[in-house]
Amino acid sequence: MVKLGLIGCGAWGKNLLRNFANLPGCALLTCCDENPKEIEKLDPSYPGIKFTQEPREIIENPNLDAAVIVTPPASHFHLCKAAIMADKDVFVEKPLVLNTKEGEELVQLAERKKKILMVGHIMEYHAATLKLKEYIDEGELGRVYYLYSSRVNLGKVRDIENALWSFAPHDISMILFLLEKEPVSVTATGQCYLQKDKGIEDVVFMNMRFDDGTMAHVHVSWLDPHKERRLTVVGDKKMAVFDDARSAEKIWIYDKGVQTKQDYSTYGEYLSLRFGDVVIPNIPATEPLRVECQHFIECVKSRKTPRSDGRDGLRVSKVLDAAQRSLKTGGSPVEIK
Repeated sequence: MVKLGLIGCGAWGKNLLRNFANLPGCALLTCCDENPKEIEKLDPSYPGIKFTQEPREIIENPNLDAAVIVTPPASHFHLCKAAIMADKDVFVEKPLVLNTKEGEELVQLAERKKKILMVGHIMEYHAATLKLKEYIDEGELGRVYYLYSSRVNLGKVRDIENALWSFAPHDISMILFLLEKEPVSVTATGQCYLQKDKGIEDVVFMNMRFDDGTMAHVHVSWLDPHKERRLTVVGDKKMAVFDDARSAEKIWIYDKGVQTKQDYSTYGEYLSLRFGDVVIPNIPATEPLRVECQHFIECVKSRKTPRSDGRDGLRVSKVLDAAQRSLKTGGSPVEIK
């Protein structure tokens, strides 16, 4: 049994608590939250778990094998570092860190100590994402020209991180996972409408450019009339739409494209539009978070590298950092080395 401690029982922490508390092969022994009211609400539902307000009771507990960290991003570096130094494997929610140098330090520390460091990039464990990657890897869509995503809602407004750091890690991690490459430059623009005094952007438009000409656009906002969780992939053979806001039929494959001819007499003959069938594959109705949690437990047991390991988290953090710097300059391109 993998013995766990969980730090952070807030809105998302509750979901991780529920999953780890019910997963076979692990024992969630201790949970921590600085808010005593959260502990009062959760304690009766989990009689076998000890609740505390002190993170050190998890980090310094020699009987625990791993720590699950679901706290505000600004605290990730110090908590992750302390847990790894205490010889614990770590699962930390996205984003890994808010500073690239801190991310590099954590990755190097985990590798030096031979500890598992996994980042909660949940979209990499979504059955629809895996199906979409299968289509791309098998060449079903052909060469991918560009991708664009929209993750918007009229929802909870954060007062610490902006919409970029709060929402975009999902889409950035998914795009990098699907393409298996990193962008060479990033641009981003956004605006602060609700909290101008704090400088927290409510809406951000971000673009990634890859060295082979592929482009990716990410739109995030918590100030929008629609609730959208959609990714579109345009290839030279087919196109795909992943709509996570749908309860079913999450992926649509469109046999659409533009064909060019070598022998032609008019411009209309040179470009020929193709409209084919639409395929809606069957996607298993599995909870991505449960799959993600199970993957962490399996990696702790087998010592294999997680799909969303520390280096994956670092790649996403580098893009976020570049986007933030571009955002502050009004959209100037920022190169990623």
